[in-house]
Amino acid sequence: MSTPRFALSVLARASAFMRHAADSYMRSGMVSTPIASLKIGSALHKTRSFASSSITRAAPPAPTHVPKSTASISFAPTPDELKSQELDLDIIPEEDVKLELTNRAAEQLKSIATREHCPNAGLRIAVESGGCHGYQYTMELASERSAEDYHFTHPAIIPSNIYIDAVSLGLLNGSTIDFATELIGSSFRIAANPQAKGGCGCGISWEMKD
Repeated sequence: MSTPRFALSVLARASAFMRHAADSYMRSGMVSTPIASLKIGSALHKTRSFASSSITRAAPPAPTHVPKSTASISFAPTPDELKSQELDLDIIPEEDVKLELTNRAAEQLKSIATREHCPNAGLRIAVESGGCHGYQYTMELASERSAEDYHFTHPAIIPSNIYIDAVSLGLLNGSTIDFATELIGSSFRIAANPQAKGGCGCGISWEMKD
């Protein structure tokens, strides 16, 4: 069946119109011109620069210095208290006792005491034998001081209670207590212990100096 002459005429005119339009666009520079490519490239470059700047501002470098203070001794166990706990050991003179407490750890302890509506609530730290390096730290919340505990507080941020028993203090004296926030969670930790010479990557188990 042959195509009608009218239809062939319409197709011919449409083809001629499309060739004319294409020639006009090419001459006017509206298709694939260097200027159009430059505009697209400039816009993309600006977008990438903005994204990089946003990431940089959202993740500033971590501070190299964490404010801290020497903790004050609120209470120290007496010989009679130690005797009542059947502990036979020498008490460290208070002038030789030193514990550093970072401000952010003290603020966290203050928040705990406020949340629990208990001004004596705090953190009990102890040292036990065990772990992959011989010793390990244990930490738990406490509502009050035990008879064998030293009671430490931050000198300016109160309440900020730290309780350490007399035996553990001999292995913790001079340490820094910190509170760190990381992607995997937040926790109290012993940031520096002059009694330790090495430890596990978990930050809990450690080896005592010779």
